[in-house]
Amino acid sequence: MIIIKEISSTKEDLTTFVKFPFRLYKDSPYYVPAIIKEEREVMDPSKNPVFKNAEAKYFLAYKNNKVVGRIAAIINWIEVKEQKKPKVRFGWFDVIDDIEVTRALLQKVSEFGKQNSLEYMEGPVGFSNMDKAGILIKGYEELNTMITWYNYPYYQQHLEQLGFQDAATWVEYKIKVPKETKEKVIKFAKLIKERYQLQLLTFKKSKDILAYADDMFELLNKTYSSLQTFVPIQQYQIDMYKKKYLPYLNPEYITCIADKSGKLIAFSIVMPSFSKALKKMNGKIYPLKFLHILKAQRRNDTAAFYLIGIDPEYQNKGVTALIFKEMNETFLRNGIEMVETNPELEENKAIQALWKDYEHVQHKKRRTYRKDL
Repeated sequence: MIIIKEISSTKEDLTTFVKFPFRLYKDSPYYVPAIIKEEREVMDPSKNPVFKNAEAKYFLAYKNNKVVGRIAAIINWIEVKEQKKPKVRFGWFDVIDDIEVTRALLQKVSEFGKQNSLEYMEGPVGFSNMDKAGILIKGYEELNTMITWYNYPYYQQHLEQLGFQDAATWVEYKIKVPKETKEKVIKFAKLIKERYQLQLLTFKKSKDILAYADDMFELLNKTYSSLQTFVPIQQYQIDMYKKKYLPYLNPEYITCIADKSGKLIAFSIVMPSFSKALKKMNGKIYPLKFLHILKAQRRNDTAAFYLIGIDPEYQNKGVTALIFKEMNETFLRNGIEMVETNPELEENKAIQALWKDYEHVQHKKRRTYRKDL
């Protein structure tokens, strides 16, 4: 018999919710666990400011007195009221290979949506487009990154058997770093820099980046506003992201470009890959465990390309050549041989075109699914 229990946002309940995947994927060499404390804070209304415009319910599935699944039912009220998308989201979806458990968990999401007069459900997604999204449908034998979920192949089968339809699809790439910066990139970057009187901003300490953080998020809102999954990033979310991710940033890997007046017009954020370090940490972040992150920042042959933002006024004007030149030189200085992109919407051909001149392979694909209530 399957029993579904709604849990509270107490530390004990949220810890049980967060730690279920640790047991589900304990034998998987590809699963990279999240930091338990950070995951709890994301789902805690007293810690995460997203609850100013969102609400959520958390459910655990039990079978024979054992947790066999989890799911979060989420409503982002900006999305519903301002963007007119009558959608209930579901996320943090993990389950054993039992379609009846999946059915029971998703039924709770459906009920929550109907109670709030919503019309369809979609997931897995987080609270906003800055959170993790999509189940893996290709690349099960690849480590997930710190900003993606991992899952087994049967997740897709369960959702499709239950009548869910494709919603959004993301692709991810591995890109081989050239042994030297291409001469044509160097020349073109110099030309673009001089033509538009651009200046490169460099940082020595992570805290120096803070002065430009708000401008970066403003550029993100401008860059991606036309995409189907976009929900504007609110200032209180920006403040949280600055606090959450600043410790992971290596300033040498941040590229910012300003116009002649000093206004930020483009940026990219790349980090040394933390996947192997997070796997060793196994959800813990006390000082000795955090040493794995510090080591990954300094000695690594793989980097993760997380974000790029370009002011619409400067898009299609060659600014990416300047960004790629700086990134490639950083990679060569630090022994980076491979770069993994973050998930990119399949429809976002402009981003995918950036990799065409580099040796690359599309190694992962993930998707959200929707169903009418």
